[in-house]
Amino acid sequence: MAGHSKFANIKHKKEKNDAARGKIFTRLGREIAVAVKAAGPDPGTNARLRDVIAKAKSNNMANDTIERSIKKASGAQSGTDYEAITYEGYGPSGVAIIVEVLTDNRNRAAANVRSAFTKGGGNMGTSGCVSFMFDELGLIMIERAGDIDEDELMMLALDAGASDFEASADGFEIQSSPENFSALRETLEQSGITMLSAEVTMLPQTSTKLTTPDDIKGMNKLLNLLDDEDDVQNVYHNWEGSEL
Repeated sequence: MAGHSKFANIKHKKEKNDAARGKIFTRLGREIAVAVKAAGPDPGTNARLRDVIAKAKSNNMANDTIERSIKKASGAQSGTDYEAITYEGYGPSGVAIIVEVLTDNRNRAAANVRSAFTKGGGNMGTSGCVSFMFDELGLIMIERAGDIDEDELMMLALDAGASDFEASADGFEIQSSPENFSALRETLEQSGITMLSAEVTMLPQTSTKLTTPDDIKGMNKLLNLLDDEDDVQNVYHNWEGSEL
């Protein structure tokens, strides 16, 4: 079932994150730095920073580590300035891929992302070549627990700005527009709801199946190479059946 698959995939990602915690914390640190420089170090007045802090905590980043990252980003010598860049392209058999980067070296990032596409049997395309195949939205996943009332949760979410609510045997998937995401997440958090994940993401409108061992091997290689890149923050794709 689709619901089961999504929850299994998120748990798989979290286990993977635990195995590479240093890399994840580095990426979160960059997100914190960008958020602080965009709207200041006070989470009370910086919704973007509040969202990143919530994301960091869901990935088991300690409060003192979060505070150090905020202090470093807000200091007089706040370190590196990161540029946000999005690359788009195709994997084997035309799988659509979006790569979000935060980098201090545009040329290095472009070369490394292009290399990953090539080595994985794909090719990097032009801006906009696949992004129209994805919808940007806020996505919150909540595991089903004995004390969660489905109807009450649905009404709470919809009243807080959710655009869609889907229940499955494993839990609840709540969607919103990117603009409503922060208020929705904060409402659920203040109501004591534990979230498995909460982020603004890109969901594919259609999916692509890979049927040959070479295509599957190439796609896995491409994704692993991108995951190894420090500049890469997020990778979205429409490969059906993947475990990422």
